[in-house]
Amino acid sequence: MIRKFYFKHLTLIIVLFINSSTLFGQLTNIDSLEISIDKIVQEGLTKKAFPGTQVLIAKDGITLLSKSYGFHTYDSIRQVKNGDLYDLASITKVSSGLPILMKLFGEGKIDLNDRLVKYAPWFEGSNKSNLEIREILAHQAGLEPYIIYWLKTLNKNGKFYRKTFKKNGNKRFTIKITDQLFLHRKYKERMMGYIKDSPVEKNPKYKYSGLFFQILPDIIEAITGENFEEYLQDEIFNPIGINKMVYQPANKFPASQIIPTEYDSLFRKQLVHGTVHDEAAAMLDGISCNAGLFSNAEDLAKLFQLYLDDGVYEGKTIIDSAAIYEFTKCQYCKTGNRRGLGFDKPLIEYIAGKSHVAEAASPDSYGHSGFTGTFVWADPESDILVIFLSNRVYPSRKNRELYRLDIRPRIQTEVYRYLEN
Repeated sequence: MIRKFYFKHLTLIIVLFINSSTLFGQLTNIDSLEISIDKIVQEGLTKKAFPGTQVLIAKDGITLLSKSYGFHTYDSIRQVKNGDLYDLASITKVSSGLPILMKLFGEGKIDLNDRLVKYAPWFEGSNKSNLEIREILAHQAGLEPYIIYWLKTLNKNGKFYRKTFKKNGNKRFTIKITDQLFLHRKYKERMMGYIKDSPVEKNPKYKYSGLFFQILPDIIEAITGENFEEYLQDEIFNPIGINKMVYQPANKFPASQIIPTEYDSLFRKQLVHGTVHDEAAAMLDGISCNAGLFSNAEDLAKLFQLYLDDGVYEGKTIIDSAAIYEFTKCQYCKTGNRRGLGFDKPLIEYIAGKSHVAEAASPDSYGHSGFTGTFVWADPESDILVIFLSNRVYPSRKNRELYRLDIRPRIQTEVYRYLEN
């Protein structure tokens, strides 16, 4: 038997009691898995799909591989270390507001079939007031995918309106975008207005949207009566030993431990380093459930191992198991929508070259990917966890080699092959 390892420390200590020769063979022949992963990652590095990456693979709560490759940037100066932080991008969705919603659902404090307006009364009278929380979370509500807010701050000459941005911060312009760009402290109200007024499809079908996740911190604060970030830390992160999954990492860690993302030539006009890559999240002062979290692979693994362990950590229930089951199951499969509630799922019918998930991943598996080149996937059927973190957008989001080379599904496929053997 195995005593399950809960990702408590960066130094991994594993106690094994083995009575299975098959399992013993797997755990003592990890070199073969590492060699195959090394080969795929090296191909990505050579073809400049990303300058560096962290890869973590776990089985039954035991880490089989936790390894960093390459450099922070293509100048090959600073090597990636396991403790370095990557911008998780949309993985933030399933790592911030979503675990809180699962917790609240398990405690009977939210009903997925309730209308949005019950938890966000400021939407009363809008075209979104009757949308159900369930369909919103499953991307089945017909919401617009995204709003490019910063473009709305430009005048006809392509300059920022004076009432939106200033070069120097003051009591009114408090949201720091860069050292020379500060947003008005109340511009969030304008952003929320844009969301409220945005169109909704009359005949909803699967349409991926991040808008709800941008307002989710406010909804959570309305439900709990507590500060969103503090609640996330106190109720989810701290109890399971997460200390390197953070918002606004530049305020907490040196730049040398944070991986840069893209050179933003349009909005910020500089390299984005230590602040969130997503422009909307940056205008929300870095705090959003759509994007904004930074983490290393090991801390992200702690959260997803909690999901795989049915919400229980060291005998204490953090999230009710029924909530995890409900949120991670396919909600509208009959309509062709593969999604769970917030979580991504495998394609309903696998199509080679169009899936970022391995064909061997079970229908019960779930996870999410991120625009910056990140990926996390958990498979409860085989208790497998695969994490791949990269900054594929460096120096430009136009780089799509990560997708062309199918790096992430190939890594995941190698894990399943290894375990089969």
